[in-house]
Amino acid sequence: MSLDPQEFMTKMEKRVNLTNEDKVLLKSQADWGKEIASEMADHFYTYLGNDEEMDAIMKEKEGRMERLRVTFVQWFYEMFTGMDDWGKAYAERRWRIGLVHVKIGIGPQHVVPAMAIVVQAFTNRIKTDSKDEALRDALSRICMIDLAFIEQAYVEVSSAAGRR
Repeated sequence: MSLDPQEFMTKMEKRVNLTNEDKVLLKSQADWGKEIASEMADHFYTYLGNDEEMDAIMKEKEGRMERLRVTFVQWFYEMFTGMDDWGKAYAERRWRIGLVHVKIGIGPQHVVPAMAIVVQAFTNRIKTDSKDEALRDALSRICMIDLAFIEQAYVEVSSAAGRR
């Protein structure tokens, strides 16, 4: 693939206006993010499990569902920590996650609405827990960056296939 994950990350940060203030806020709420990650996974996988096609993909291999759930919880928490201040390691991990989505057949028609469910769920939780709306905005921005990585993986893989 020709994509440089760190370059892509930088470009997406500018496009969605992810600020240093957003990063500071996300880091300050990392414990809360860890606390609600499993609940967010419940919303995500309940939604996907109601889709016959996605349910089949998730249950295709023994243990896949459990691995996906562990990965989701880690992914959600990493949005708060930034791993390496949302640098190279973060970008490369997001790129790998995108490629895995392509590999196992989780298409954009599944990813986009499922991400919307996550955004709705954490927005509701932010309200319930009386968190600042700035947290919702920051978390929404980083979610959109992560979603862009997944979508870009489809573009890159499709383009590479077309060049063969």
